[in-house]
Amino acid sequence: MTARLLPVPSTAPDAPGAVGKAFLNVRDAAEYLGLSPQTLYVWRHRRQGPPSFRMGQRGRVMYRLQALEAWVQEQEQADSRSNTALSPLSAASQHRSGYTTSA
Repeated sequence: MTARLLPVPSTAPDAPGAVGKAFLNVRDAAEYLGLSPQTLYVWRHRRQGPPSFRMGQRGRVMYRLQALEAWVQEQEQADSRSNTALSPLSAASQHRSGYTTSA
């Protein structure tokens, strides 16, 4: 299985949709994560997904690029396919307490 590289958001100050190096709007954050903007809006409403905040007088929803990267890493570590420590195949076998087998 090949790794999928995430697109790098445009950081040029005059690029359309670019807010700056450190912050992304919903559309750019969704593109960076490979999701739809609607998914990010739903996750924000449910208090799920990457951390976001409102910026400025108009209260635009923004994502810090560093927080998006950290959130992606958390998702990778929470997945047993990426984190062998969580794999059920590497876990020690468990025995029920008080359970005896008749011989």
